[in-house]
Amino acid sequence: MVAAGLLSATPPAVAETVLKIRPFGDLKQIDPVITSDYMVRNHGYMVYDTLFSLDEKLVAQPQMLELFTVSSDQLTYIFTLRGGLTFSNGQPVTAEDAVISLKRWWQRDGLGQQLASVSDSLTVKDEKSFELKLKRPWGLVIEALSKPSSNVPFIMPKAIAATPVDTAITDATGSGPFIMKKDEWVPGSKVVYVKNPSYKPRSEPASGLAGGKLAKVDRVEWHYIPDAQTALNALQAGEIDIFEEVPPDFLPTLAGNSDIKTMPQDTLGMQMVFRMNTTVPPFNNPKVRQAISYMIDQEKFARAYVSDPKLYKNCPSFYMCSSPYFTAAGWTKPDIEKAKKLIAESGYDGTPVVVLHATESGPTNTFSLVAEQLMRQIGLKVEPQAMDWGTLVGRRASKETVDKGGWSLFMSGPTGADMFEPVGHLGLRANCEKAWFGWPCDEQIEKLRNEFAFAADPEQKRKIAAELQLRAVEYVPYWPAAQLYLVRAVRGNVDGIVKGAVPVYWNITKK
Repeated sequence: MVAAGLLSATPPAVAETVLKIRPFGDLKQIDPVITSDYMVRNHGYMVYDTLFSLDEKLVAQPQMLELFTVSSDQLTYIFTLRGGLTFSNGQPVTAEDAVISLKRWWQRDGLGQQLASVSDSLTVKDEKSFELKLKRPWGLVIEALSKPSSNVPFIMPKAIAATPVDTAITDATGSGPFIMKKDEWVPGSKVVYVKNPSYKPRSEPASGLAGGKLAKVDRVEWHYIPDAQTALNALQAGEIDIFEEVPPDFLPTLAGNSDIKTMPQDTLGMQMVFRMNTTVPPFNNPKVRQAISYMIDQEKFARAYVSDPKLYKNCPSFYMCSSPYFTAAGWTKPDIEKAKKLIAESGYDGTPVVVLHATESGPTNTFSLVAEQLMRQIGLKVEPQAMDWGTLVGRRASKETVDKGGWSLFMSGPTGADMFEPVGHLGLRANCEKAWFGWPCDEQIEKLRNEFAFAADPEQKRKIAAELQLRAVEYVPYWPAAQLYLVRAVRGNVDGIVKGAVPVYWNITKK
């Protein structure tokens, strides 16, 4: 069997419990701050812990903290770490580690950048306590520190966290429930984690990303299997235990297998995004970007990938449909003829649209194919470049023009946690060089994001979110292509999978 060859390895000790997972992609690097890649984020949850975490109800709970206090004027926060916390190398976790980790994180993350801009100081008080002083009250401090997805404020040893933010870390020493076995990491094949004997979990039950993170298996192996049919065969044969991002057309087959159960991969779903490089032709032209907003029919994109209406949603908003800030304000209706007209009016000169097309990720591949067909239909010259997801993650950092190896477009599927509200929204950030790949740059969007961050009244926040959407519809930093709900398949002898905003692998037992 092909899958057996892919998963061959030295047999573990008899008493060792090994959980084998087919993740959605390949792990190419291990720095969760320098990239927003979800494979690196998921690696981060294996080896690091956080100060706060969101529970199953998306409520922030202290994680590495024993307590925190806020002054009556809302300007001073004092955080105290739990006693007995150690890194995987046995060294104690200190307040200095936390401070340096946060200062590296907030240079890169959108919500972190906002926190940094309103902070007067972040300093160590003693071995276990540190203090954050704000210039003015800002109601999103805890939301920022409990951010569940890219980029997550993981706590690292100070020597590692001191690495310049534009230089990738290579040392995986962490504060979390597992240890990465770098000597067994083979990019394009396998990643191995073992239980961290130095980790001190919380006493509360696991809930979402919060509570006790108990490593109940001795070893976790991620096996990169790009071919979905090969992965399905491996799952059915018991050669892997969990299959992430099961293609929808496999679900009827799995429904008839009593040894396998299916479940949501996360609790919020994902927003498929058409992400354009706004810094180079042709998408540096606003009319070309506006044409895309009329070209995209979410129903057409979603049904190319999945037919079950329970697994997708047509959501006419930049915010997730489940977000309290959801609004359809100003949303354009699909109109291919209007899209063609805008391309004609734009002065488009035939510059090719270079598509970074990830072929092994089910929804990304399908949505890329649909996008390429529709772009040709409205008059754009399209140049797809096939690659795996890990290669795409590296390529999208290039700011070169397309004739010098740059790019125009990629399709991606950020988790709902990253597309929920204006400040932390991955796709709406328009702060130029500090924005997500594609680097949109718009003062009005940034002004509204800042106003949202300081608004205290919920109704005022909703009003600002709607105003921001109206501006984003005009500017078009990206365009949503549908909302999907991914499914993972799990062997029947695996139990304890946590329901959270992102997939994590503590608390799991295997019989």
